[in-house]
Amino acid sequence: MIDWVIIRGLAAAFAAGLLIGIERGWRLRHGASGSRIAGIRTFTLLAVSGGLIALIVQSLGAIVGAVPLAGLVAVLVMGYARQTRGSGKRDATSFVAALIAVALGLLAGSGQPMVAIAGAALTTLILAAREQSHRFVNRLSRQDIDAFAYYAVIAGGVLPFLPNRRFGPYEAWNPFQLWLVVVLVTGFSFAGYIANRLVGQRKGTLATAVIGGAYSSTAVTASLAQRLRSGEEGPWTAGIAIASAIMYLRVLLLIFVLAGGAFIPVVRVIGPAMIVSFAVALVAWRRSATESGTGQPSLGRNPIQLAPALGFLVAVAGAALLVRWASVSFGERGVAWSLFLAGSFDVDAAIVTLSGLPAGSIAPRLAGLAIGGTVAVNMAFKMAVTGATARRRSGAAVLALGSSLLVLLASLAWELL
Repeated sequence: MIDWVIIRGLAAAFAAGLLIGIERGWRLRHGASGSRIAGIRTFTLLAVSGGLIALIVQSLGAIVGAVPLAGLVAVLVMGYARQTRGSGKRDATSFVAALIAVALGLLAGSGQPMVAIAGAALTTLILAAREQSHRFVNRLSRQDIDAFAYYAVIAGGVLPFLPNRRFGPYEAWNPFQLWLVVVLVTGFSFAGYIANRLVGQRKGTLATAVIGGAYSSTAVTASLAQRLRSGEEGPWTAGIAIASAIMYLRVLLLIFVLAGGAFIPVVRVIGPAMIVSFAVALVAWRRSATESGTGQPSLGRNPIQLAPALGFLVAVAGAALLVRWASVSFGERGVAWSLFLAGSFDVDAAIVTLSGLPAGSIAPRLAGLAIGGTVAVNMAFKMAVTGATARRRSGAAVLALGSSLLVLLASLAWELL
């Protein structure tokens, strides 16, 4: 009887080697005759050999299978060494691809044919994207690498190893949740930074306001206010208005993701102000359509910095402790005031703290009032920054910010009645 499981495994090994071999053979097609140590046939045979070795291990044991595997790897190492001495080039791509072909053959022969095919497809894609990947790397700056490395440490080097349970006074701190917030907030920064690198120079102030507003509307406001003060022509007022409108949207998104129970009350409080803010931003942008300035303001250094991320973590942890203490000592009104105080320094910190509260610690209506109050404080601060920086040229920008602030204060007053 035919064992279809064995046939399927060997067929998958054959297909995996063929996929990689086609790409390698095409890549090395211009090499002199006899200079190519691996092509379609070689890679296919390597993968099939891996499949046969897996069958040997299953039938006769690991020690027996290790002998041909060691011999196969030794042949590959000697072939790579010979190629390196002959050509003087140290390109290990084909050598590594050959090892992967053998490994995929082992997977296919061990009963994982679909995994082997998927691995071969991904390997072929990576090999085929040589020119694109080289162009991408050549476009990177040192700042880009730093941003990538910092975010990799924040998201992948720390988070998986943190305990997901509560510690500390009043059990206020959950290390996993606290660091997850840092990953989320710095993720806004990383996404904004990447987008700014891709489209910021071409789209100018609009891209800066939209992207910058996603992670720091205050930074955008300060930067554009400096342009206003210098008297340089450009849609700086519109940029300030757009960044603040995006800030409202960011707050609602964070509330929806982190504290969904308070989403509707927060929408009732800041929703009207957000609508007014977007309307004002649209009017300001249309009025600035004839202005000639389209440059991009500098937003400072790489936004993914470990020290600010750790500072934000400390702020969130302190706010969490303050709110839990207020909850125990003064009830839900104490929680509301502590959220407002925490948010006066950082709106995101107040939202994150709210998300970490036990169910029932604060009524959704009070949570909406507290978050709305923190947004109002933030808007007032940006008005002060704009006025102090741009001085006599700040009138239109202050008016644009003040219009949504007035609506926000009216909504807060209505909810308090």
